[in-house]
Amino acid sequence: MAAQTELFGQQPTSHAETHRVFFALMPDERARHAIGQAAAQVQQQHPVLHARWVKPERYHATLNFLGDYPALPGDVVEKASSAADRLHASPFAWTLDYAASFRGREPPCVLRGTFVPDPLLLLWRDLNTALAHAGLHRHLERQYTPHITLAYARRELPATTLVEPITWQIDKIVLIHNVVGKGHYQLLGTWPLSI
Repeated sequence: MAAQTELFGQQPTSHAETHRVFFALMPDERARHAIGQAAAQVQQQHPVLHARWVKPERYHATLNFLGDYPALPGDVVEKASSAADRLHASPFAWTLDYAASFRGREPPCVLRGTFVPDPLLLLWRDLNTALAHAGLHRHLERQYTPHITLAYARRELPATTLVEPITWQIDKIVLIHNVVGKGHYQLLGTWPLSI
């Protein structure tokens, strides 16, 4: 069968890919399972969300966003890896205990903690500083609201929803490459937290 062509016999152009690069905290298997149970609880209690639920293997807390690109940028990966190599931080625990919504076109339903541990904020700040020194300051945020996205919904949660507290032991950061819409993450590097 002949390939479909556009006017004047040209091949249709394919949609450009978006390559996203970011540092994140990835839950271990125990925490991932508990986050999945919290998501199921929220889904059961709020069926009116009509949400697209995130697959458990994609649960993460973004730490530092490094941008969207038409192809995987090797120079960004190299600079980001070098910044992470210079990072010094201790492992810590983070307890997630409620779900809420952020505003947006498809309001994200997110899992958060009532208390944000100081070591988490210090980790974000120190990595931001290291990335800025590496020349990757363009996408760095001035504020950080740690969360895990559970779903993208058609409407916001009517109220904060308490969940069974999940205490997650954070002992590493990872650098992730994601081709938007392709459904899986590629780990570009892992850095254990230890001083």
